[in-house]
Amino acid sequence: MPPDADQLRQRKAHQLEDKLDAAATQERICSLKSLSGNEICIEGVIYDISNFDHPGGETIKIFGGNDVTVKYKMIHPYHTAKHLEKMQRVGKVTDWSSEYKWDTPFEREIKKEVFKIVRRGKEFATPGYIFRAIFYIGLFFTLQYMWAFNGSTLPLAIVYGMAAAFIGLNVQHDANHGAVSKKSWINDVMGLGADFIGGSKWLWIEQHWTHHAYTNHAQKDPDAYGAEPMLIFNDYPLGHPARTFMHKFQCLFYAPVMAGYWISSVFNPQILDLNQRGAASIGMRFDNDFVIRRRKWAVALRLLYIVTNIVTPFLHHDWKTAIFHIAVMSVSESLTLALPFSLSHNFVNADRDPTAHFRKTGEQVDWFKAQVETSCTYGGAISGYITGGLNFQVEHHLFPRMSSAWYPYIAPKVREICEKHGVNYAYYPWVHQNFYSTMKYLNAAGNGSNWLENPYTGN
Repeated sequence: MPPDADQLRQRKAHQLEDKLDAAATQERICSLKSLSGNEICIEGVIYDISNFDHPGGETIKIFGGNDVTVKYKMIHPYHTAKHLEKMQRVGKVTDWSSEYKWDTPFEREIKKEVFKIVRRGKEFATPGYIFRAIFYIGLFFTLQYMWAFNGSTLPLAIVYGMAAAFIGLNVQHDANHGAVSKKSWINDVMGLGADFIGGSKWLWIEQHWTHHAYTNHAQKDPDAYGAEPMLIFNDYPLGHPARTFMHKFQCLFYAPVMAGYWISSVFNPQILDLNQRGAASIGMRFDNDFVIRRRKWAVALRLLYIVTNIVTPFLHHDWKTAIFHIAVMSVSESLTLALPFSLSHNFVNADRDPTAHFRKTGEQVDWFKAQVETSCTYGGAISGYITGGLNFQVEHHLFPRMSSAWYPYIAPKVREICEKHGVNYAYYPWVHQNFYSTMKYLNAAGNGSNWLENPYTGN
């Protein structure tokens, strides 16, 4: 019996649908540069995040169009394959590679022991942190009101600048790491503290998360060369074009350069396109729809800052007095904010080239070990109350999404495990010791003495 014509047509239609479905589900193969703004790459796999409801909020969409492997792993200490299954997998990239390795014995043990102290889901803000944050926020807005409506004074300029820095150290820093609360909107609101002190939440995340991913990496850490050409933090080889004659004396103008941080931040033209040039220089892209939609808000917040902090002094004083007060405020904020950051990774015996072993041998480098050996810790809990836990830089780089309030509790265990595994943990009991080590390192980086033969070593 001849087949029924209708059945044949239906069969052919079903076959065509099956082919179309197969084509639709077939993974795309492309290069990293071909990623769209709503795609990310993790370990060579492409995921579409356009409709992904991320528990930590939409912050991840800042990095749409990029390889986020290291950032993903550093923010997700409880990572399992099941986490990635929540995202839509759409393809693979052909040119993905990694200098770092994960799930090493050191990483597994340090996570295991630290998570005994800070249980899963409890790593966010403590009552002590909340009290501290409320105090710093209240102090800042009280002084801002006095500055804008009562008129600036010299003592107010000093104290107001320091209060702004404390917002940067204690409030926005934890928030923009997603470490204050499980509720993403709380982190988002508190993260805007960066904009209220003359910076930008979005530019800060672009740069700082990249810094965390590639700490002290000579080519990929934006902080490693962010002060160039005035200062060089990288210990470049002799004859490197970045090192000039003036860098032999960089210890003398180190503090004045740090004092200009406020000016470089407030009048940074990158606020217009939210494309952080340091991160962009290593190939990061920030031209996705999420970033574009936030440009107008970033500019609006910057204009609000300028009116509140730069225009209002001229309404109360003559132009010379107004400029003087603004200058004092800016220097006060800059030094209070920038100096603690600069101590963190620039010190004697810091690992300034953590992936050198990979380039020489092809063997991947333990990312957790690299975080310890490129960072240092000084002081204790009291220093943490002032710096927002940034004195515990080793602990912060190992667990960046943990509230800074927990770092004094985990630091002894971190040191113990580092010693067990032969990982170099740099600790300074007092901040002045860390500062001296930083100045000593800057001097050596500036004059290249680390690259000279020392006749007194016997080598």
